[in-house]
Amino acid sequence: MAESQNVEYKESWRDEYLKWVCGFANAQGGIIYIGIKDDGSVRGVKNAKKLMEELPNKIANTMGIVCDVNMQQKDGADIIQIVVPQSNVPVSYQGQYHYRSGTTKQELKGIALQNFIIKKMGFTWDKIIQENADIKEIDEGAVQYFLRRAVNCGRMTSSALNDNVQTVLENLDLIDGSGKLTNAAILLFGKKPSRYFPLCDFRIGRFGSRQSDLMFQDVIDGNIIQMADKVIEVLRAKYLISPIHYEGLQRIESLEIPEDVLREAILNAIIHKDYLGAHIQMRVYNDSVEIWNQGNLPENWTVESLMQKHSSHPRNPNIANVFYKSGFIENWGRGIDKICRGLKDAGMREPVYENNDGGVLVKIYRKDSFVSSEGTEFNAMATENAGGSSIEQNPPLNPPLNPPLNPPLTELDEQIMRIMKENPSVTYDELASLLHKNRDTIKVHINALKGRVMRVGSKKNGHWEVQDERK
Repeated sequence: MAESQNVEYKESWRDEYLKWVCGFANAQGGIIYIGIKDDGSVRGVKNAKKLMEELPNKIANTMGIVCDVNMQQKDGADIIQIVVPQSNVPVSYQGQYHYRSGTTKQELKGIALQNFIIKKMGFTWDKIIQENADIKEIDEGAVQYFLRRAVNCGRMTSSALNDNVQTVLENLDLIDGSGKLTNAAILLFGKKPSRYFPLCDFRIGRFGSRQSDLMFQDVIDGNIIQMADKVIEVLRAKYLISPIHYEGLQRIESLEIPEDVLREAILNAIIHKDYLGAHIQMRVYNDSVEIWNQGNLPENWTVESLMQKHSSHPRNPNIANVFYKSGFIENWGRGIDKICRGLKDAGMREPVYENNDGGVLVKIYRKDSFVSSEGTEFNAMATENAGGSSIEQNPPLNPPLNPPLNPPLTELDEQIMRIMKENPSVTYDELASLLHKNRDTIKVHINALKGRVMRVGSKKNGHWEVQDERK
């Protein structure tokens, strides 16, 4: 029998092999054979009886666990068999935590150690209580946003709209009996989650052809229940193309990558992120969009098993439950299948997934492109109207390093400018109410209108000036 996840061979005994005992105990248990070489050939143990007496005590005294130590005969030689049971609590050897993974032993440190201990104790990170956080940290507007979505998608009854914040959090198991919040509550609905989790934001960067060609970037922070909306708005305003076509008299601006595909990929990153690790990172290249989140695949999973039909294994079940109730996701592990089908229906390439640098990366290819004689890359797709004639060519996929001051306006940009002309003293909140958007969306679009609109005077008593002539 070859070495495996549960079987280890050692030619002779050395006390450092107690680390292997520790590793098996912290994993799924296993058997260590002393007197057998790595290739499976039997060498035998000369001092088998002495080891039979010493090893049980050494294991118990150093790690507090009880193992069966047996002497066996194989090919006429004595060998020692150490049967290590799986431990229900974390086991350390001389202050170090070891773990058996595949046919190797690993020492757990840092984030990996924290996650191991949390899991071994029967918890998940998102259920841990933050002793210094109470209900005053919760943004009531974010809770109302969740309730409206949950009611609209039929996963909560309309009576829930009348519940107060305390009741909502209790029903979602996000607050304990003493009024302390869980990590999930702060991330989902907190006024400022970064106060507790400094690496919880979502970072977007526009690159050229290489990772070293960073052109500009944005950081999306705040609660995670509204984060996907904010990311999509920023992508629409600054990073991706929205080809324009008409269905009858209606003007349609759809993102070059289907929005439901992008949203699903963004939500996967938010929900499955290891929030003890690095920021979520989205890199927008000339030909693709890459999204990476900290957090390895579930144990014994590979990218191949991820791409096949599989059940749902959320890293953060309380967070996933709230996103499910709000209608953002399903509970059946169908997210990747939805991404693949959405891209296929749009005539686009399949995504590529990688288990990369301690996390999961998905690469989504943009529409097919060509390179002009000037070396500028363009989207090859021209939009068509109902009659089949080309009405508008997509702008360059690879903008120059010094882009024009005024990029093409979106329909929402035009609406904002029109309202500002009619009412120069209009506020962000009033714009959000008039246009049925959240305040952060309005702020993103106003930032993108620099050069066309200008704030004159103070935030409280100032006014807007709108440039009529487009450059």
